[in-house]
Amino acid sequence: MSPYWMDAHSNSAFLFAFLIISSFPSTFAGLLDPCPNVANLSTSWTNTPGEWLSSPDWVTVKPILLSLGETSGPGFLCGFYCLHESNSCLFAILIFQDVYSPQLVWSANRNRPVRFKATLRLTEDGNLILADADGTFVWSTNTAGKSVSGLNLTETGNLVLLDRNNEMVWQSFDHPTDSLVLQQKLVPGKKLISSVSASNWTHGLFSLSITNYSVAAYIQSNPPQLYYEWRQGWDMISGGIKYTNGSLSMYYDWRFEEDNLTLFAPIPRTLSAQYMRLGSDGHLRVYQWQETEWQEAVDLTDEVLTECQYPLACEKYGICSAGQCTCPGASDNGTIYFRPINERQTNLGCSAITPISCQLSQYHSLLELQNTSYYFQVDMQSTDVEICKQTCLKNCSCKAALFRHSSNHSIGDCSLLSDVFTIQNMEFSTSLFLKVENSPTEKNVGEGGNVVEKKAGNARIILGSSLGALFGVLILIGAFIFLFRKRRYSEEAEEDHLDCIPGMPTRFSFEDLKAITENFSCKLGEGGFGSVFQGTLSNGIKVAVKNLEGLGQVKKSFLAEVETIGSVHHVNLVRLIGFCAEKSHRLLVYECMCNGSLDKWIFHGNRDLALGWQSRRKIILDIAKGLSYLHEDCRKKIFHLDIKPQNILLDEDFNAKVSDFGLSKLIDKDQSQVVTRMRGTPGYLAPEWLTSIITEKVDVYSFGVVVLEILCGRKNLDRSQTEEDMHLLGIFKRKAEENRLADIIDKCSEDMQLHGADVVEMMKVGAWCLQGDFARRPSMSVVVKVLEGSVDVEDNLEYSFSYSSQPPKIAGMGNKAADAATALPIPSVLSGPR
Repeated sequence: MSPYWMDAHSNSAFLFAFLIISSFPSTFAGLLDPCPNVANLSTSWTNTPGEWLSSPDWVTVKPILLSLGETSGPGFLCGFYCLHESNSCLFAILIFQDVYSPQLVWSANRNRPVRFKATLRLTEDGNLILADADGTFVWSTNTAGKSVSGLNLTETGNLVLLDRNNEMVWQSFDHPTDSLVLQQKLVPGKKLISSVSASNWTHGLFSLSITNYSVAAYIQSNPPQLYYEWRQGWDMISGGIKYTNGSLSMYYDWRFEEDNLTLFAPIPRTLSAQYMRLGSDGHLRVYQWQETEWQEAVDLTDEVLTECQYPLACEKYGICSAGQCTCPGASDNGTIYFRPINERQTNLGCSAITPISCQLSQYHSLLELQNTSYYFQVDMQSTDVEICKQTCLKNCSCKAALFRHSSNHSIGDCSLLSDVFTIQNMEFSTSLFLKVENSPTEKNVGEGGNVVEKKAGNARIILGSSLGALFGVLILIGAFIFLFRKRRYSEEAEEDHLDCIPGMPTRFSFEDLKAITENFSCKLGEGGFGSVFQGTLSNGIKVAVKNLEGLGQVKKSFLAEVETIGSVHHVNLVRLIGFCAEKSHRLLVYECMCNGSLDKWIFHGNRDLALGWQSRRKIILDIAKGLSYLHEDCRKKIFHLDIKPQNILLDEDFNAKVSDFGLSKLIDKDQSQVVTRMRGTPGYLAPEWLTSIITEKVDVYSFGVVVLEILCGRKNLDRSQTEEDMHLLGIFKRKAEENRLADIIDKCSEDMQLHGADVVEMMKVGAWCLQGDFARRPSMSVVVKVLEGSVDVEDNLEYSFSYSSQPPKIAGMGNKAADAATALPIPSVLSGPR
């Protein structure tokens, strides 16, 4: 052990800390005593409930290390910081002046909080590892084998790992979250990322980073939108920015000195605790301790930006004028396209009365807002105003076109926006064209994006539809009469059973759903188990109503879907809002996913609709997070058993959500495998279906197939290709052996081609998930870590994947398994646009 950890200096420092603590109120002194500022190897800590802090969020803290500076200066503590009621905890660093009100300034696991009984270990080989209560890996410093000798929390609040020569191996200052403390630097390649809110620590929408020539603040979009920039203009910031007492200034690595030019605005000097934070509203503020509480010392971005220049001043689509928020007005023909999300709180933004669906692009038009300005500082291209408008209408991801007029009114500069945040109402030579959608039953879009009245429907189509509906009703009536007596008692038992399931969503009557869907008049799509209709709840929320049809598998599918997702909630799972089980009627009510299923976006071969690399990467991560939640975070494990693009739905912002749980199976937590008959879709079935004994790794295999389909822009089985190129897994194996995986990247997307190296790395994730031996496949939680960059893909992957266009035959059963798989109605297009 290095003398650094055992010398007299350490003993005196500990004595000093003890004397300081003894002067604190007794509750906090007991909390911190004994609490050193260093820790040796082979030390571990368990997250047990700590002491309450003075906080409206019911926060507790369990200290591990303590560091005290001068008597009048701030102190820092490192430990577990928990929102007690939600059992959600961070391994964090806190700054404090008064012992009752420490503030969070750094955390290791903000996107993946742990629970009570989680553990932090400083291992014998020098790695600092955080694991959840069930032993699941969460975070580490990745310093194993680097001669680490101990852990230290410095007087400036920097958590460091030092080697035997007291050289720094790792430090928390190199991994900022949303805050900076005094003496901390922000360098190119690192960024501050805001939290969602004070009680939700995950990544929010805003970021602050260093480029070669500027300090820039962005709001997350595709691509990110710039709302603040400080440019030096005459030289590169080759070092970064440094937060010191009195300034946020530039420093230069090549000069080894700081520049006296202060960025933003001067920061008040203080002897008490002070820190800087990028807030969830996009403001960069400095806070300092004033007598008895934390107070805002200065809002740095307010020195440059007006209230209306912040992207979320009036949230999405809100128009800001002198701090007041309104929604875009009516079009020339009087049509209202937007309304406030909350009439009483207009600063919460506006929503489209009819959400934009890319599948209904023929009904899109542009609503022009004159004399407006947009906070987004854009690179614009010179063009004609009509070309600008048409380009936006043809581009699915475009939500608005910003046009800056020149002296020639029709010629100017154009920029396409993928997200529309706050709009400024002011005299300015720009026009903002918002994409809107007209009702397909009433209007259509003509040339130039103008709204024109739609002609009446074809009489033959109406007559044919009516006769078809009548014929269907007659068949349905006959079926009801035939099955009424047999099904009566089982239906009543099923209805009683659903009422006993805890946490069930809203139960609707069939008459309610007829009203919500206007008598099922707007069909969005149909699949093996029924049709999906658009509806609107009384509060204006759009929903998709799935009407299950058929006699054989409907009951099983209905019960599986209600019991599976009725009581689970995750941002990457389609939310079940309600259901109807009334006599023979079986319906499910979901949140509306206006961009439909993933297959519509990756198999079309249309360059105008092709998704870019960041969108596809985000979709893959969303799917992985949804499956990880099903496999590991639910009260019972849930095997989905039918992962494919048709069962991945996209909302208006292209967030992906897993849907269609009609084939899923609930497994007790202590079960590692289950015996079941074959279910799922050919082409996505893992090899172990041959044994009928499966684990959650069958979903991992299906996920691997979907990853390759997303990256390559083609189906895993394409019969239009030659026999050699019919199977995607076969091509993938061949190209991997030739080291030419870039050849199969989706050629419909220039952006995918530009990010070829990143796409090939993502293909390796898919290959890992496709390993023939299910034990070699990663869990979905590990996949999430790989996609987030904290874990590497395993080496020595096997590329000899099994693939077939037919379901596998189970030994000793002839082809019964195949018959079962193909006979099952495939709920793939639950699907269709929603």
